[in-house]
Amino acid sequence: MEKLKLYLRLVRLDKPIGILLLLWPTLIALWLASNGKPDWKLVAIFCIGTALMRSAGCAINDFADRDIDKYVKRTAERPLTSGKIAAWEAVMIAVVLALISFLLILPLNALTKQLSVAALIVAGSYPYFKRFFAIPQAYLGIAFGFGIPMGFAAVQDNVPVAAWILLIANIFWAVAYDTEYAMVDRDDDLKIGIQTSAITFGRYDVLAVMLCYFCCFALVFVVGWQYGLRTWFIAGLVVATGCAIYHYFLIRERDRAGCFAAFRHNNWLGAAIFCGIAMDYALR
Repeated sequence: MEKLKLYLRLVRLDKPIGILLLLWPTLIALWLASNGKPDWKLVAIFCIGTALMRSAGCAINDFADRDIDKYVKRTAERPLTSGKIAAWEAVMIAVVLALISFLLILPLNALTKQLSVAALIVAGSYPYFKRFFAIPQAYLGIAFGFGIPMGFAAVQDNVPVAAWILLIANIFWAVAYDTEYAMVDRDDDLKIGIQTSAITFGRYDVLAVMLCYFCCFALVFVVGWQYGLRTWFIAGLVVATGCAIYHYFLIRERDRAGCFAAFRHNNWLGAAIFCGIAMDYALR
């Protein structure tokens, strides 16, 4: 039982915020691709697959960072870096979860399966981008947003331009929320030489976060308007904008607790956009 608890901590099931940040863009894609009437079996497949792949990604991330996490206050007690589980156990868990996730999409079309392979490669390589890439959060945005082209592919058997625009919007969103997250660890990351957007942006970090939110909202608005979404969609974006403004007040002093609270609050920002889209379709 103790081992199981360690495995659950490894894949962050005790911290579901990561699953939700992956889930909202995926659900948005499914709703847009299906004109607000997604197949509920498809929704279930993507919801379960999202949880599994996020968990697998956490295991791989901890494997890659096992010799680094011990020097970061927030991550020093994670099961792998603290020596409570072995490296091979993390790899085994990641492989098993990825295989189960792939089994879920076997009934889907070939394009969705092909995109899932690309998604796996991106997710598996992300942890290593922190070694050399100045803004690894942008790469994280691709990994966290790959459910968007996959969702369109599953519904329409093609990936329209709108899907790629939404993926770019998700990159901006990920840079915003993960910069807030990186601001928590900035001092530790500087000591160990890890690259993060919080370090790259420097004293312009708060400005960069707000500009990324603006770019995300602008791109989402363009796509939503193109799909004929109006009143409730715009209302959702207004609520999301309110969330972003609230985040500004949380992060402007660069306090660790405030930055972490802003990061976690992004769940509500994503939920606002999705609910606006879903309600716009439902109330037509």
